[in-house]
Amino acid sequence: MCPMEYENDELIFLSEENTADNTEFTGSWNVLVVDDDEEIHSVTRLALSDLVLNNRNLTFYHAYSKAQALEIIQSLGSTLAIILLDVVMETDDAGLQVAQTMRNEMGLAEPRIILRTGQPGYAPEESVIKEYDINDYKTKTELTRGKLVTTIIASLRSYQQILTINQSRIGLEKIIQAASNLLEEHSINRFCEGVVTQISSLIGLDSSGVVCARAGSVIEKDENAVYVLGAAGEFASYINTKIDNLHDEKIVQAVNQCLQQQQHIYGKHFTVLYLNSSDYDAAVYLKVGQEISDEYKQLIEVFLSSISIGYENVNLFHQLHTAAFKDWLTKLPNRVEFINRLSDISNDAAHANDVVALIDINHFADINDGLGQDTGNDTLLALAQRIESTFPMATALGRIGSDVFAVVGTEREVNPATLQGLFSNAFQAGDHMLPLSAAFGFYRFNGKKHSGINILKHANIALNRAKKSLKTNFEYYAPEMEEQTTWRLDMIRQLRDDFGERKLQLWYQPQIDLVTQEIIGMEALLRWPSSDGGFVSPAVFVPLAEYSGLIIDIGAWVMHEACEKLRLLNEANFTGLRMAVNVSMPQFRDPEFIDLVKKAIVDNGLAPECIELEITESIVMDEPQLVVDALHELKEFGVKVALDDFGTGFSSMSYLQQLPLDRLKVDRAFVNEISPNKSAFIAETIVTLGAKLGLRTIAEGIEKPEQANFLLKLGCDEAQGFMYAKPMPFDDLMMFIEQHKTT
Repeated sequence: MCPMEYENDELIFLSEENTADNTEFTGSWNVLVVDDDEEIHSVTRLALSDLVLNNRNLTFYHAYSKAQALEIIQSLGSTLAIILLDVVMETDDAGLQVAQTMRNEMGLAEPRIILRTGQPGYAPEESVIKEYDINDYKTKTELTRGKLVTTIIASLRSYQQILTINQSRIGLEKIIQAASNLLEEHSINRFCEGVVTQISSLIGLDSSGVVCARAGSVIEKDENAVYVLGAAGEFASYINTKIDNLHDEKIVQAVNQCLQQQQHIYGKHFTVLYLNSSDYDAAVYLKVGQEISDEYKQLIEVFLSSISIGYENVNLFHQLHTAAFKDWLTKLPNRVEFINRLSDISNDAAHANDVVALIDINHFADINDGLGQDTGNDTLLALAQRIESTFPMATALGRIGSDVFAVVGTEREVNPATLQGLFSNAFQAGDHMLPLSAAFGFYRFNGKKHSGINILKHANIALNRAKKSLKTNFEYYAPEMEEQTTWRLDMIRQLRDDFGERKLQLWYQPQIDLVTQEIIGMEALLRWPSSDGGFVSPAVFVPLAEYSGLIIDIGAWVMHEACEKLRLLNEANFTGLRMAVNVSMPQFRDPEFIDLVKKAIVDNGLAPECIELEITESIVMDEPQLVVDALHELKEFGVKVALDDFGTGFSSMSYLQQLPLDRLKVDRAFVNEISPNKSAFIAETIVTLGAKLGLRTIAEGIEKPEQANFLLKLGCDEAQGFMYAKPMPFDDLMMFIEQHKTT
């Protein structure tokens, strides 16, 4: 191998006078010399030691074999700028093997390769140069100092351009990825990181920068603070933290100055760029070692003007994401996000014994109605803040309803006592101090894995039980609660289906005059046939019909059916009879109820006094005035009114006097007390009270002659029961009345 010749090149090398000036280097270009001749290493280092390009000098690495070269290449990676590579070393093609391994196996496309050989006969084919992306190929004899320097400069510029292109591609990929994942929680972070990388690549610098913005414009934290939204390089670990955490007063001052002045700041060692679109602003701090040239300033400003729209869009989408998963008032996770958290917690073994609790404020609507929604919102905020301060280590918090909050944590933290403690003191809501109470529903995970929606359902079942309880204001979920709920829903569904298919039946129980023993009327009784050939008890399905609201439709059908059957009795010459129809509280709440009763009577051509509405005293006490007003209107129309189950509850005598009653019914429970040598004080009292009020009395559930005789002696007017007739279908009723008339 021949030593290289050198030529002076004053345009490239610093003169002796200039080597001691104040030139500040901002880094270096890594150059690897690969050759098995020590002299080549020495003369190469000597020839290039003073070379400076873009304020960066050269740092040399040396390898004497293929193995050493690959080891250094592996360690330096893409920071390696140039390889001066000898073709022939321990083998004739060792250099080419290095190039092949670096390009194809290591995947390093950035470092530039300059092949050198002392044996021209071993020059590679053109295809090899193309395949391994080799910048230049020289024999050592022709590579003079001037040509070497020129080749190095050209290769460095090529290397820098490739890095710039790659950084630009990476930056664009991050921005595009953020744009394509705008609904993800961290899309702003990715977008801002892409902005830093892209700007750095535009000016040919390493990606070392940070994007900062006021919290109020993008994230729900301290609105007066400035947060790091995206970062690259040494600042990457500070994303989503306050800028003060950088512990660099110069950066903090520069960023705040940029945001306050709303303009770029170009310094000698740093640059801060102002990004703004539709009140979404940010400062992009770049750590550089030199002032950016005017050409690059123009390029950056063009880039910022185009990227600002994307910055606005990503913030808008972030706000949409926040609206979808966070409660707008308290900033706690909303129902959707809380359900997602429950699913995650259920699958985390670390929280296998956690408890979820629902908190439902009692009578919260009264606050909104009485004091206004602003006070209501202040109350919710006060409770949310107290929950957050009381459960700082909670696994999850949330607001899942208008006045329903949720907490997940260990049972030591989340239990009835700690939740009761939330309400031990009044809440400050504007100018008001409001004492509150609540009901609580608990669900223990117990290591069981369920979907979030099922967990919330279980806790809600317990909460509903707690709200209905008269003994306590909390309940823990138990499987039988859900079984009961499921049974109730299934029964309601089946009842609705059977009613729609007209499977429900109306049966009739005759009512008898105790003195004449004549049939004076009948009570219409609803029957629901079951799949096993029997009947579902009215004590079971009537409350379900009332609970579901189906009783309004069923009640309308019963009224029309009863009136129609009474018309058929009249047409069959069974006249002078009355039809008693039971009415529930939901029917009274129906605004169309009164007109419905009148229409059923008129459509069938009946005298209003032939229809008697039976109500229970519990209905009267539920909403007394509503019932009293409706009955008075129907009474004026001519309809009769009977009070059923009188004496079984706690009726108010004042409301009893207001009701337009015609008849009192003696409940079967009091009739059953009638037996030899046993007092029937309550039955006697009811009959006596009826007489005092000028009302007729009817006793139900009579099964024995001695009961009928006793009631007759007391002065009771009418009776019904198995002793006279059981409830029967209409056709059987017609036959019963016919037979009764002939006997």
